[in-house]
Amino acid sequence: MFATRRATLLAVACGTPLIVLALTGVPASARDTGSVPLSRAAGCASGGRNSAEAACAAAMSAGRAPGPARGRGPGGPGPAGKGDNVRVPGVNGRDRQRIPDGKLCSAGVPRYAGLDLPRGDWPTTAMAPGQMFTFRYRPAAPHRGTFRMYVTRTGWTPTDGLHWADLPEEPFLTATDPPLRDGAYVMHGELPRRTGRHVIYTIWQTSDGPDTYYSCADVDFGMPPPMPDPGAGSPAAPAEPVAPPEAQPPVEPEFPAGGDRPNADRPRPSSATPRVALLAATTIALALAAVGAWLVYRRRPDPLPDGAPDDA
Repeated sequence: MFATRRATLLAVACGTPLIVLALTGVPASARDTGSVPLSRAAGCASGGRNSAEAACAAAMSAGRAPGPARGRGPGGPGPAGKGDNVRVPGVNGRDRQRIPDGKLCSAGVPRYAGLDLPRGDWPTTAMAPGQMFTFRYRPAAPHRGTFRMYVTRTGWTPTDGLHWADLPEEPFLTATDPPLRDGAYVMHGELPRRTGRHVIYTIWQTSDGPDTYYSCADVDFGMPPPMPDPGAGSPAAPAEPVAPPEAQPPVEPEFPAGGDRPNADRPRPSSATPRVALLAATTIALALAAVGAWLVYRRRPDPLPDGAPDDA
């Protein structure tokens, strides 16, 4: 009974870290890389959030190089073991001279060569361009130093790999000795205005030690909103005034050869002329009849008064 109770307590004690790991969502081997956004090394490390992804499987296979089973230096385990320790000593700010071009994510360390694979399926963290963002970087041990964060230029594609020419000269965020909260350095900054997939490249140069740490985080800024239809919602443009039809010159009638052309100055007969002539003739006839009747009346002899002798 006592042996059984001891075995039960031992199983509970061993399982507790795994339960805590599952609840926190932070891989035990992802302490030296940016936790938010999640870096390639942290996501692909053993037990990492993205360790089952195809890109991580390829990175782990590419990072299986001979080396000691344990170690924290450049010869230590790669993504197949602990992917939390991409660091190079003695750089002293000469990153572009010391880190080979095209090997920025691995910092040129052979054990981490898989982090440099030019692939388009690296898992990404969604981000909103131009918005304020809180970055969290979980270290293996606290250090004093300066963080510098860069984002790839517009037009970069993940299948081209990451080169120094893909990064601007100046970082979009610089933080020296940021506060350490809940085991992670916390930094606030405005996200660059980008669209689509990009890489945020973080350089952490310690000031209390010789090491400089490097990490690549794949992010997706999304696609730009569609352009509004210029005709939608805007008042219709006034219709262009229609020009009046041009006046056509009168067409002169054609006349047979040798025929008389009508004189334009000669008045044309009107259909009302016969009616006017008839009315005038009737008026004249009535006037003549009246005159004739009056003359006849004037020539009649006056009647004799009563009792007057007749000349006959």
